[in-house]
Amino acid sequence: MQTHFTPEQLTDPNIAESNKILRKCVHCGFCTATCPTFQILGDELDSPRGRIYLIKDMLENERPATEKVVKHLDRCLSCLACMTTCPSGVHYMHLIDNARAYIEKTYDRPWHDKLIRNFLAFVLPYPARFRFLLRFAAIGRLFTGILKAIPGMQRLAAMTELAPARVPPAGPATRPGTFPPKGERRGRVALLTGCAQPVLNPDINEATIRLLNRHGIEVVLPEGEGCCGSLVHHMGREHASHHQARINVDAWTRELDGEGLDAILITASGCGTTIKDYGYMLRDDPAYRDKAAAVSGLAKDVTEYLMGLDLGDPVIPAGFRVAYHSACSMQHGQKITLQPKMLLKKAGFEVCDVPNGHLCCGSAGIYNIMQPDIAKELLRRKVETIHSTEPELIATGNIGCMTQIATAAKMPIVHTAQLLDWAYGGQKPRELAGLDRPRRQPSVAAAE
Repeated sequence: MQTHFTPEQLTDPNIAESNKILRKCVHCGFCTATCPTFQILGDELDSPRGRIYLIKDMLENERPATEKVVKHLDRCLSCLACMTTCPSGVHYMHLIDNARAYIEKTYDRPWHDKLIRNFLAFVLPYPARFRFLLRFAAIGRLFTGILKAIPGMQRLAAMTELAPARVPPAGPATRPGTFPPKGERRGRVALLTGCAQPVLNPDINEATIRLLNRHGIEVVLPEGEGCCGSLVHHMGREHASHHQARINVDAWTRELDGEGLDAILITASGCGTTIKDYGYMLRDDPAYRDKAAAVSGLAKDVTEYLMGLDLGDPVIPAGFRVAYHSACSMQHGQKITLQPKMLLKKAGFEVCDVPNGHLCCGSAGIYNIMQPDIAKELLRRKVETIHSTEPELIATGNIGCMTQIATAAKMPIVHTAQLLDWAYGGQKPRELAGLDRPRRQPSVAAAE
């Protein structure tokens, strides 16, 4: 794609980077075939190619973002399926992030839009605030039907629908600490505590710690660590997201300079995609550039790390049929596609791929709150394809997907790490309390 930025414009690092990305686009339209919003809405401006044209025009002409541009860019899930499809290597993730930062600086959103965005940014990245808010979720759900009927209140209705019926108590994996291994120490890792996940499902990190400890890995939850910054980053709030990134870089650097780390593990793939991008996010900060790059280099999804361990033989009955939902941030953002399924198969589960698995479930951070109608249609399609595989349970590696899919699926959904912990001698996930034995014997293909 031909661009016409001036030399003065290109002195801005974000504009210079956007220019490089734009010039790689060859207008082929392959991205439209895998874009969830284009498939639903059928509008070229709701496809990556259409959004690229809008971004190019906005940035080149240095004009403030318009209502039209904001509408179509807000509808983007940042699922990154277009990056998997693109034959030209267009880094759409960095382009849409730069565009959202530009929107944040130049567009005055309606008051109700600003209010809910500020509220979510104030609450969700902070576990104590989030946990406090969820105490009132049961009351909020009583008014969901009324909220749906009031114009402009659909986002509040979506929030009440997504809120869990029960908030689990905070466990040991929600606080800083060190968890020594059973027997000889074979490795040492940091585990991201996270923000929403330890409130919604602290069992995920607890299962991960048990599994790693049994296989000789010491796990540390560093003091001072916080939200990865993903939520505000995708709102275009660069200052806030970079601040949160620096806090985590400092926390993990202290561990690196102390007893050292073999890896920084993440059990929420949405967070993992952002942390692996810290090196890029802080590339222009001389005080953090090298440290951030080192952190990104050590960051791994938990399944990546587990592939390097000898987990031994599973101990639970084999053959439970599992539909594996590959989160967009996992398969498109981090290009992790085989490891989770291989681990589940080695653990004795019969793993089935979900048809059209490249399409988003509609969670996408806070997308299911900000764009509830589109998110619900994506959820309907996702659950329909999951049910078509006739599974006994669903596995995935992202808390957002778990929360979204659980509202509509007919079977339990759990984190991949929870299943692996159970398979190798850990606790049975509470979501599977009624699951005693497989409906059928494992197939020959699954056994292989």
